[in-house]
Amino acid sequence: RFGKGVNPLEDTRRKLLPLGPLLHRNVRSLDVCTGLGYTAIAAAQAGADVTTIELDPTMQELCALNPWSQGLYKDPTGPRVTQLMGDATEVIKTLPSDEYQVVVHDPPTSSLGGALFSREFYKELLRVLKPGGILYHYIGDPDSKSGGRDTA
Repeated sequence: RFGKGVNPLEDTRRKLLPLGPLLHRNVRSLDVCTGLGYTAIAAAQAGADVTTIELDPTMQELCALNPWSQGLYKDPTGPRVTQLMGDATEVIKTLPSDEYQVVVHDPPTSSLGGALFSREFYKELLRVLKPGGILYHYIGDPDSKSGGRDTA
């Protein structure tokens, strides 16, 4: 993440900056590990049709209470976000091949989400990605205490 004092909207803007103009109308985007939904909201507000996967039902409860997450539910421009609940390593197997132009993979650290860093899971991410699409694995701050373990 981008440090203390950075609000969620700015954090998300910075996180998605490398994707530039790729998130726009008529683009299908997959967001793996919804969390509080900031990435899905930002992509949808840019015009993308977003499918997002979240394992933890408690995160959905937090989204409903978190004012920064309300775009998942109440955006007047009607962002197109489809939320899928379940283990991403299983849910992804149910998604069609060559479906998404952009896949944003934003898992917890490898110590919490080990299978989300596996070769088998990456094969599935590539399977659902359209030819020429972009797989963007966001790893947070590589200089953080856990960053070295995740990026070594």
